[in-house]
Amino acid sequence: MPQMLRPPSVGPIVGHTTDTSVRLWIRAADVSDLRTVGVAALYEPGQPEPRVEYFRLHREYDRTGTVDFDGLKPNTRYTARLGSISVDSIDSELIVDDQEVFDRLPPKSVWKEDFRRMDPAEAEASFTTFPSPAESSFSFLMGSCRYPGVMGESKRSDEIFQAMYRHVEQAHAADALPPRFVLMMGDQIYADKFNKIPVGRADTWREFQERYTTAFSTPYIRRLMRSLPTYMILDDHEIEDNWAQARLKDALKRDLFHNAIRAYMSYQWVHGPRNFDKRIHYSFECAQAPFFVLDVRTQRIRNDDETLQGNHLLGYPAKASAPGIKGQLDQFCDWLVEQQKRRGNVPKFVVSPGVFAPNDVGSSTDGGSSDSWPAFPETRRRVLRTIVDNNVQNVVFLSGDVHCSNLAEISFEKRNGKALPLKAFSIVSSAFYWPFPFADGDPLGFVHDSKAEKDGFDIDGAVTMHYRSYGFEQDDNYTQVTYDAGRNSLVVQNYSRKGKALNAPNELKLAKR
Repeated sequence: MPQMLRPPSVGPIVGHTTDTSVRLWIRAADVSDLRTVGVAALYEPGQPEPRVEYFRLHREYDRTGTVDFDGLKPNTRYTARLGSISVDSIDSELIVDDQEVFDRLPPKSVWKEDFRRMDPAEAEASFTTFPSPAESSFSFLMGSCRYPGVMGESKRSDEIFQAMYRHVEQAHAADALPPRFVLMMGDQIYADKFNKIPVGRADTWREFQERYTTAFSTPYIRRLMRSLPTYMILDDHEIEDNWAQARLKDALKRDLFHNAIRAYMSYQWVHGPRNFDKRIHYSFECAQAPFFVLDVRTQRIRNDDETLQGNHLLGYPAKASAPGIKGQLDQFCDWLVEQQKRRGNVPKFVVSPGVFAPNDVGSSTDGGSSDSWPAFPETRRRVLRTIVDNNVQNVVFLSGDVHCSNLAEISFEKRNGKALPLKAFSIVSSAFYWPFPFADGDPLGFVHDSKAEKDGFDIDGAVTMHYRSYGFEQDDNYTQVTYDAGRNSLVVQNYSRKGKALNAPNELKLAKR
């Protein structure tokens, strides 16, 4: 028989959201080795009773899981409460279908009173569904790289999420355009806390699990993630510094990777869209604008030779000898072309934890020293050729990683010096918390003007990509991006760890719609 309803040990997290649906995540309360079932109640405006659903919390995924609610109304505020129960009437070693477990449970309605008695601070999530596609303007928050802190610094690493939560609440109170969601673009945990030193490095499943439960249980990030849809993608520190596929040849590194990815999929991937099967990359949309979230870490193939040939950031591309099989790069390029055909010149947001532009100084002559796009010229060239050949307008790369926020306006120039009528942009937001600004992230370590610094990227011998970067900010920060459909522009504003505007807002004028 099931026991009492317990609040989550981690969560709730509001995950993938649309104008008519939501995905909610929790980790169950810590219990003995029994089957665990999640229970969720959705409270709809104007309805006297909540909708209650059962969902599984599997032991192999650290008793984490999600529940989906469909049939919601656009741009509407909802509240949900979530908890878990233990089931001791079935042999926990048997493989049992989810529905068979649910059929042995009491009617869902029996939990309504238990939900009313639960502490909202432990079990409640509140969220607003996305606007309908007819509504164009919206904003979102973005950032990356939350170092956990050492020697009592954990409170400081959590502080920025209090500012982000207040930012959203103030926007609602002022009847302004409130942020619709948060993008966390990598290094949500630091499995290798001391990087090159093998002290405090996560190797086992339990050590990775502990990193996530610690990171996602601090008060302010928990408050933020249960009140605003949060989209995540990993970078290297969810596994190991500067991770690439070649390390899988080592048996110990292979075990480390399996533990890291199992934890990542339990705590980050599972509450996302999951629309490329069990691939880590995914896509979603808000209002009329599409987003593609790239996995630039687990599929990177890096040979580190002098020519950089054979390096692939997004996995191997398709080949003629294997018709019909497409990798991430092909799926992404197809997506760019399709979005231009379907939506015209609306912005097409591309989340890439590694920075697309600007390059770090020296990467134009030694791309192998870079941990991002300059070290993968074949991948970069394929993406840019797709943009140029198909006139894909207003591609906006969103990135983190480098502990120095900035903007870049990307242009395309023919060999004769004539500019193509194409616009693209890069917005970098990093770091949420990084206490070592003297160690990296120096604004002078990046190219500011690709023409002046001879850092243009040749696409096909006839067209060169150039960029101009500015707005560098090393302080801990997060970024708000607002798509103003009326002005046909993006407004970008950085905020400090305490929520103070760090600079005047920058407006990026898009190509005409």
